Amino acid sequence: MQVYPSRLAQHVKQNNHSFYMIFGDEPLQKMLSIEAIRKQALQQGFDERQQLSVDNQFQWSRLIEATQTLSLFSSKQFIELELPTGKPGTEGSKTLCELAANANPDTIVLIHGQKIGRDVQNAKWFKALDKQGIYVPCYPLEGNNLHQWVAGYMNETGLKTGPESIKLLSDYCEGNLLAAKQEIDKLLLLFPNGLVTEQQIIESVVDQSRYNVFQLVDVMLSGDAVRMVKMLYRLEAEGVEPTIVCWALTREWQILNTLLADKQAGKSINWNQHRIWKNRQAFYLSAMQRMSFATLDNIQQKLQVLDQRIKQSQVMRPYVELCHLCLLFVPYDLTSIPFE
Repeated sequence: MQVYPSRLAQHVKQNNHSFYMIFGDEPLQKMLSIEAIRKQALQQGFDERQQLSVDNQFQWSRLIEATQTLSLFSSKQFIELELPTGKPGTEGSKTLCELAANANPDTIVLIHGQKIGRDVQNAKWFKALDKQGIYVPCYPLEGNNLHQWVAGYMNETGLKTGPESIKLLSDYCEGNLLAAKQEIDKLLLLFPNGLVTEQQIIESVVDQSRYNVFQLVDVMLSGDAVRMVKMLYRLEAEGVEPTIVCWALTREWQILNTLLADKQAGKSINWNQHRIWKNRQAFYLSAMQRMSFATLDNIQQKLQVLDQRIKQSQVMRPYVELCHLCLLFVPYDLTSIPFE
């Protein structure tokens, strides 16, 4: 039976299993899932824990011996078997099938490893253990799933904030759930009253290199191309992830597109609605005088393509193309320069 990490803690409180399989390439979910199972097992009296790791020299008889050996001080045992590749081989498959056929209520076996494919899930040993226990897939969270995790963990820690703040934090930590947890834990220390605003997240969560990304945006909006290019070089040298810069450009495109549409419709700008503080309003007014919908459409198309290719690691020098994109906000005519 498959159980997702978000529901695992509640599931193990209500159900007992002899076998647990945790596979995936998202480290935080794996760690929290293993800890949840360990905690529940300990509460049920499984206070003897053994850890085994499968490598080229591993003898599967050790696993059988572990399930049959009890100390003088415990009648229940918890065995953790690390299976890095997710493929136990012929002997291992036979051993795991035997364990599944002779499940012992006084023994829990937890098997964990990296991401597995359909071939492993269709293997005889996997299906045998799955019938007796549960499978927990731990894969990176994206989009709404990531937003829900961030919102859930903030609520669990007692922090309260708005949806825009959750989106900001999610975008900043996309692809690194551990970083999201660490930042939320830090916010709890900084704001023990539990209330956090979007501006406080910008000022507190964002580290110095990320703060420089916001500085880059202001320079870009002001139209200072020379300083903007110098800042991009600095961000690249400091190792700032290209996805962070791409996120910032996407955010500014969305704001400018909305502001320009309101201006064309004859509406006055509601700066508070867009959460643009007074010290930054001049940057947007300057950019709006230079921008057109045609330019914004061009930027949108190139942002979408570049964002996808960066996430797929298909760009050799992402900062070169990020520089081109920033220059479009100035705007510069780059029609003669190809975007891959």
